[in-house]
Amino acid sequence: MPISPFLASLRARVGNDLLVLPSVSACVFDGDGRLLMARHEDGRWAPPGGLIEPDEAPAAALVREVREEVALEVEIRGLIGVYGGPEFRVRYLNGDQASYVITVYGCAVVSGEVVPDQEEISEARFMPEHELGGLRLTGWAPLVLPEVFAWWRARHQAP
Repeated sequence: MPISPFLASLRARVGNDLLVLPSVSACVFDGDGRLLMARHEDGRWAPPGGLIEPDEAPAAALVREVREEVALEVEIRGLIGVYGGPEFRVRYLNGDQASYVITVYGCAVVSGEVVPDQEEISEARFMPEHELGGLRLTGWAPLVLPEVFAWWRARHQAP
């Protein structure tokens, strides 16, 4: 996983020790209520997202990450939630430890076509909720995705 210069400088100081890292996740829906899922370099699936850089607003980080990972321009439609806890802690193969605090946004596509960057993301596509059960998901996704789809349904069901 490529890391930002800021994170690289932190790692140079603290080594593999645990870092608490602020991050964002873009739950991008199409008009049919399908969620954009991305297959990351470890083979696990999750919505696009990544770290918030110093002095970067979470919303700006989200738009940047989606553009970098899957070449889409998105519009934020709402805040779904902020998540953290033991399920959001990761130990990478190189020994680095991170505990993520993830701000999850609901989004819609403004422009572009899904084109995975082939660096962090090898595949990406819109999927209905029932297809997610057959995927190898990142550790936190099974906890958050039911709330993501509930958020979408609450905004798109007839009164």
